[in-house]
Amino acid sequence: MEKFGKSQPITRVEDQRFLTGQGRYVDDIVPDDALVAYVFRSPVAHATIDQLDVSDAIDMDGVALILTAQDLKDAGVSMDLVGATVKNRDGTKGASPARPLLADGKVRHVGEPIAVIVADTLEQAKDAAEAIVFDFTEITPHLDLAIGGEEIHEGVAGNLAFDWAMGDEAAVNAIFDRAAKTVSLEVGDNRVIVNSLEPRGCYAEWDGDRLHLSVNGQGVWNQKNRLQQILQLPAEKIRVTNPDVGGGFGMKAMTYPEYYVVPVAAMTLGRPVRWMADRTESMLSDNAGRDFQTDLFAKVLMGTYDVQHAFLGVKGIYTNTTQVDAYRGAGRPEAIYVLERLMDRAARELGVDPFELRRINFIPNAAFPYKSATGELYDVGDFHRVLDHAMQTADMANYATRKADSAARGKLRGVGICYYIESILGDPSETARVEFNDDGSVSIFVGTQSNGQGHETVYAKFLSDQTGIPMDCIRVIQGDSDRIAKGGGTGGSRSVTTQNTATLATVSKMIDAFVPYLADKMGVDPQEVSFDDERFRASASNLSPTLIEAAEMARADGREDLLVHEQTTTLPGRSYPNGAHIAEAEIDPETGVTQVVKYSVVDDFGNLINPLLAAGQVHGGIAQGLGQAITEHVVYDEDGQLLTATFMDYAMPRAKDMPMINLEFEPVPSTANLMGMKGCGEAGTVGAMAAVANAVQDALWDQGVRQADMPFTPHRVWNMLNGAKDA
Repeated sequence: MEKFGKSQPITRVEDQRFLTGQGRYVDDIVPDDALVAYVFRSPVAHATIDQLDVSDAIDMDGVALILTAQDLKDAGVSMDLVGATVKNRDGTKGASPARPLLADGKVRHVGEPIAVIVADTLEQAKDAAEAIVFDFTEITPHLDLAIGGEEIHEGVAGNLAFDWAMGDEAAVNAIFDRAAKTVSLEVGDNRVIVNSLEPRGCYAEWDGDRLHLSVNGQGVWNQKNRLQQILQLPAEKIRVTNPDVGGGFGMKAMTYPEYYVVPVAAMTLGRPVRWMADRTESMLSDNAGRDFQTDLFAKVLMGTYDVQHAFLGVKGIYTNTTQVDAYRGAGRPEAIYVLERLMDRAARELGVDPFELRRINFIPNAAFPYKSATGELYDVGDFHRVLDHAMQTADMANYATRKADSAARGKLRGVGICYYIESILGDPSETARVEFNDDGSVSIFVGTQSNGQGHETVYAKFLSDQTGIPMDCIRVIQGDSDRIAKGGGTGGSRSVTTQNTATLATVSKMIDAFVPYLADKMGVDPQEVSFDDERFRASASNLSPTLIEAAEMARADGREDLLVHEQTTTLPGRSYPNGAHIAEAEIDPETGVTQVVKYSVVDDFGNLINPLLAAGQVHGGIAQGLGQAITEHVVYDEDGQLLTATFMDYAMPRAKDMPMINLEFEPVPSTANLMGMKGCGEAGTVGAMAAVANAVQDALWDQGVRQADMPFTPHRVWNMLNGAKDA
């Protein structure tokens, strides 16, 4: 690893400003003369709009503008937030109904934006919203994950968005028909609200020629492309920036109506306009996570197990609830959760130890590279070694003693394992640009966007390791479409792998460019010049300049071409982080209170760039997975009203809910990138849900509970226990 990173646990340099209140978030940097936007949202889940009258509201004090769907259409704005279309199993296209920026003739969920009021102050905008006349005729909402109900989108029969499949269904069914025993399990994957620390927000400014949108997103390029399409502006007329961002988790990677209506308001008024959601507004309008009722899922469908015959069918259902999209893990937690719950159920029904059943079915080491049933090419793996390490770390040899101790205190104790694997997703290409500045500093321009992961530390340290440039001289530049022409943004645990690969290539290009210039200075042949990650050297010369010194020499000689270097790289394949999570849960049968009391993880992230930050990512991911399993639960009533729209009703995990996490690493270097690393940003969540759920199911099994579904809140667990007694 000497050439590709020192693997030092460097603390985060950006935390100095974050922890002292010096962060520069969207709401900190809005122009002083910005007006305030407030969104008037639907109070009902499903209705036709009979009247929308803003005439009284527009005349109220301080109100500068009110925009409705009709206003946007009159201004020539493209109203549709076009989404991806899924192909049905019969080859036809799935449904692709329009998603209007503002409700147009109909509302489809509580919180859907109907109008945007722009005023001098937020209080004035809210007062004006109270004066809007909104008459509607309610329609029975469709809330169930099932085909049927009142039509939500015109022409979408049964509210079926798509019916997608992969694999040979007939072949798989034939295998099941021949099997001596089959095991089936249907599990629910409950809906969660993302709840990033910083809610969504943006501001827009228009100087009469160019638009600037500052938004707390996960990359600027998708937003810029969408602004071009919706506002019909040429690319050179648009600048998008991402300042500091307080959490994203996939939710902030997506497009939302406010990011286009606020720019329209700024362009209409010729004044900057700001918008920031409050917490309940976010809960009503942000993309939610999960909400699946599944038997199996895709990409890592068969996980780490040597199964080559698989079939997957998925139906997407439109409901009158807030839209669902990617949330930390984006498909991999859903897939692994169902698979690992099924493995535990199979172990119970077959009378096999759940750890041993996994061993029996692991892909053998000799089979790598291994092509999975879904077409994924796993490059490397040593699942037996990782599991051995995890069982030792979890002290499984003494589990029976801990279980007996819990029983002596009147508690039920269970242990659960999840052996996960995930595929690192996202754009495989990335660009790095390194510039030597007049003041002696060096800037590295990156195509990813930190949401709090520590990118400034990782990228600066990595560049320092490869070049000898002092870390405190390096500035990481991100999130500005004017300064960085292209990038893949942040998501799918891609950032460090793709960006540092591009940095390696840029450094190599930079060294190659300096060698002939310095060879002339040294009076030697270019082939005699070498670079050792700190200095250029040649045996026949006393000169041994650092890169900073070489750049100063080039600047003095007018060689501006040597002061900027850029390279784009594309990864040849994905990497596949994997590992074992082992959780122990303790349940009070009198109250249903469930606590995770012991948690151990062994992860294979390949070569580690910064072990400290990797551990932080795992800890945070486990907190989100445990939160979904134990405390978080989205509830709608029969009318589609969100009953969990504040932190009084929606239980985020707190410190008391979290166990101490015993985390160790068992690296098997990836062959899919030069660093041998595997992404780690989402792994904690991917493994946590099933580990906790299996532990709870284990604790409840001997009490007669055969179906334990998340979330394991006290009331739900108490009902499970009492339902089993009644049965």
